[in-house]
Amino acid sequence: MEVAAKRFFASPNFAVVGASQDKSKFGYKVFAWYHAHALPVTPINPSRPSISLPSKTYSTVPSPSSMPDPRSTALSFLTPPPVTRKALEEARAAGISSVWLQPGSYEDRDLQWARENFENAVGGFEGGTVGGEGWCVLVDGENCLRAAGRSFQRQKL
Repeated sequence: MEVAAKRFFASPNFAVVGASQDKSKFGYKVFAWYHAHALPVTPINPSRPSISLPSKTYSTVPSPSSMPDPRSTALSFLTPPPVTRKALEEARAAGISSVWLQPGSYEDRDLQWARENFENAVGGFEGGTVGGEGWCVLVDGENCLRAAGRSFQRQKL
């Protein structure tokens, strides 16, 4: 899993499926984490035209297949399991190669399907995560960025 997480952060672009405007939700927190680490990120949310952070407003896209360059984008999932499974299938069809299933966004069968159908699939509790909830961008992200040799600068939210 550590290797998959390292490969995930080698991607040039990122997107958050289930990005939210609600600051109390993890869809907001994970999206904001990418922004705060100055990583190129796209919010995926079919019901909002944009997601605003204090320092920047991002236009959303409705689905993985509607991203401008899905083949060079790694996806983080923060959706309920039934939504995640459908979005995983669409992501695979769009040519996305790397996914990160955040805690609570999947059932075991979804993680297994992702491992079988993507070049990289991060999720679950397999060794390496420093958190008790399983692999999480908020907890493991900086270590994985360093492992991928990716420099990052923190910027204002």
